Order: sequence, then structure tokens, then C-alpha cells
Amino acid sequence: MIKNNDNNWKNKTYLTGGILGGVFGLLAAYLFNRAAEEEADRNGGKPAKIPTMQVLGLSLAGLNFIRQITEAGKSGKKK
Repeated sequence: MIKNNDNNWKNKTYLTGGILGGVFGLLAAYLFNRAAEEEADRNGGKPAKIPTMQVLGLSLAGLNFIRQITEAGKSGKKK
């Protein structure tokens, strides 16, 4: 059985995706906190609340990004 080689590429993909996701997530959190801190300094120490529509828009953009990654894993040939 060559089942081990079949799972090997999957494990590498999960590991790479997890590391890249963690790096980009930390970078996004750092940039968000830096911008929020600058905004808080201008507003007397209170960071502004994130509008609901902005959170919704970012969520939809994230889902679209995941869909694009999923499409990249599919073959370009139509059956």
C-alpha cells in the first residue's frame, strides 16, 4: 500500500497553509493594532469601534479569498 505517500503531500499542504495563515494573521493583527493605537491617540485614548458593515465586508472578502484558493486546487480541464 502506498497510502503513506498520498497523505504526505496533504500533510505538507496543511502545514504550509497553517504557517502562512498564522504569519498573515499575526501581520494583520499587528497592522490593525498599530492603526487602532494611532486612532486612539487622536481620540483621547479610546479606539474607535469597528462598524458592522466593515466587519461584514471583510468577512465576505475572506470567504472570497478562500474560494479562490479552493478553485486554484482544481484542474483547469473541463470534463
